[in-house]
Amino acid sequence: MTGIDAEAVDALDGERLDWRFKAVPASAHGMTVAQARDARLPLDDFGTPLLTLDAGALDHNARLMADWVSAAGMELAPHGKTTMAPALWRKQLDAGAWGITLATFPQLRVARAFGVRRLLMAGAPLDPAGLAWLGGELDGDPEFAFVCWADSVRSVELMDEALRLARAQRRVDVCVELGGPNGRTGVRDDGDARAVADAVRRAPALRLAGIGGYEGALAHDASEEGVASVDAYLRRLANLYEGLEYETDEPVVTAGGSAYFDQVAEVLGGLDAQVVLRSGSYLVHDDGFYREISPFGRGAGAGGERFRAAMHAWGRVVSVPEPALALLDVGRRDVSFDAGLPEPQLVRGKGAGPVDGARVTALNDQHAFLRDASVEVGDVVRLGLSHPCTALDKWTLIPVVDDAGADGPVVVDYVRTWF
Repeated sequence: MTGIDAEAVDALDGERLDWRFKAVPASAHGMTVAQARDARLPLDDFGTPLLTLDAGALDHNARLMADWVSAAGMELAPHGKTTMAPALWRKQLDAGAWGITLATFPQLRVARAFGVRRLLMAGAPLDPAGLAWLGGELDGDPEFAFVCWADSVRSVELMDEALRLARAQRRVDVCVELGGPNGRTGVRDDGDARAVADAVRRAPALRLAGIGGYEGALAHDASEEGVASVDAYLRRLANLYEGLEYETDEPVVTAGGSAYFDQVAEVLGGLDAQVVLRSGSYLVHDDGFYREISPFGRGAGAGGERFRAAMHAWGRVVSVPEPALALLDVGRRDVSFDAGLPEPQLVRGKGAGPVDGARVTALNDQHAFLRDASVEVGDVVRLGLSHPCTALDKWTLIPVVDDAGADGPVVVDYVRTWF
């Protein structure tokens, strides 16, 4: 079964570049994406602020994760909300991903527009209009596979009612979602989980397909305490799975963000189930939160291999009003800042030296405050970022460079996003 409609993704090459895409220089307006890619424009032709992806890092990360998941005997349904880029979903599916995970109906509609064949919704779909659309998608495409979650009897009742009102013919596969103290959604009590499972089995429009959850909501670092809380949660998930009866031939157990997927493999990998990881940030990775907490960064990667940060921002020095302060033309409208401020790495064409010891101390809407950097007005600084989910969503078209560390990077592709 093909994972995505390759022709629909290829058709993006015909989109015309113009003022709608803030990453695109005026010199490329009127070109198609394919023409701009073939032109291999130098990054120096692009203005600032700018976000780019690194082709080599994307390829490396896709291969590394695919190899690791295969060796662990699990499946991967990467969380597509990280990139909302069908071209990058295609890269992940071509590397062997089982499917794509999403969180909302608008995200699901993007995926179906590009023919993604297997989708996991990490949440309970409760919008009646969305459920009616979903029922139509399932009934209209026998090859479309879909799994979602439920964490209350009420949510099960609402899903079942909406699907039956829409006269949906195919039953929707549902996993019971287990949560944890101070986490996000998910039942907190095992007895409640069993009640939800019973409600799904009673619902004519639904069938019980497995269990799921998100361990990343229970810890935010790799401390002994954080790792222990994740481990305890995963063992509860495993015990719950083994205590329920399912209505599908191959039940699903799904967990695993981008921070603790090694523990998911250790605790859940031996279950008689289809264990599906949902790690999403690995493909782009970062120079902040995930760099510090990734299992590969903590030594879980085969041969010591690590993910490489594939996203970078570029900001131009527009003012040096004080001896130790420079202002860059990149701000909150352009880069992520919810999980750490940008990290100055190099000045384009000058190497890393001029920013050694420098730091970004604050962001305004359009400016970054760069301190203790040996830079001058006009210099272009490359910034490492933390948390791809809240960086990529600020860009509808992202240039992909051959090598972000080169003195003169060249743009070799363009990634379209739909957030």
